[in-house]
Amino acid sequence: MKNKFLIVLFFVISVSLFFQFSTKSDNDFVTYSVNTSKSKLSFYWKNNDHEIFGSIDKLRNWLSKNNNQLIFATNGGMYKKDQSPQGLFIENGIEKTPIDTSNAKGNFYMKPNGIFYLTNSNKAFVCKTEDFHNDKSIKFATQSGPMLVIDGQIHNAFNKKSTNLNIRNGVGILPNNEVLFAMSKKEINFYEFADFFKSKGCKNALYLDGFVSRTYCPKENWEQIDGNFGVIIAVTKN
Repeated sequence: MKNKFLIVLFFVISVSLFFQFSTKSDNDFVTYSVNTSKSKLSFYWKNNDHEIFGSIDKLRNWLSKNNNQLIFATNGGMYKKDQSPQGLFIENGIEKTPIDTSNAKGNFYMKPNGIFYLTNSNKAFVCKTEDFHNDKSIKFATQSGPMLVIDGQIHNAFNKKSTNLNIRNGVGILPNNEVLFAMSKKEINFYEFADFFKSKGCKNALYLDGFVSRTYCPKENWEQIDGNFGVIIAVTKN
């Protein structure tokens, strides 16, 4: 009887530990969803004096001086040593840096990579780079990689048991067409991060960056305003 009790106890503890360390809850992420038809979503890189914002704090101060309040912000994709966007960046309809379809090492080049973009009619999309068509309807766009979720499926290069852990932030499109931004509070692997977006119903989601990731989200009592990166994606109001 004692042995049976010990076996059952061991089983219960094992199951408990399994779920504790193998599953992720909403509390493990900072999230923010935005209806782009009702809220102002914009991409930022440089101010009017052609100075790179770099940090969320600098962007917030600049917006405040221009009578705008920062509601949400996160770094919006990978960047080069000079803080220029890696790959495509479109701001207010103007292509600032070209699309990158080359092959190389690194997360950005883990094909397929993708593009998060906003049209002039304020409709948001995430798509594979190869499916993107640059035309006059595009208001903002940022390229990054890899794609996390593609047509409802997790990127097939991701390993559920991977020990490649990092803080990660990304963006996906919810079933109601709202944009979902998420950043992990703890280090996780690509599969776990992609699975989070999939669990929310995102058919397509894109990885934005890793350990440099920062999120400003007062609504969730999360206010990271430092950083030294390239593109920043932000929600503002007058």
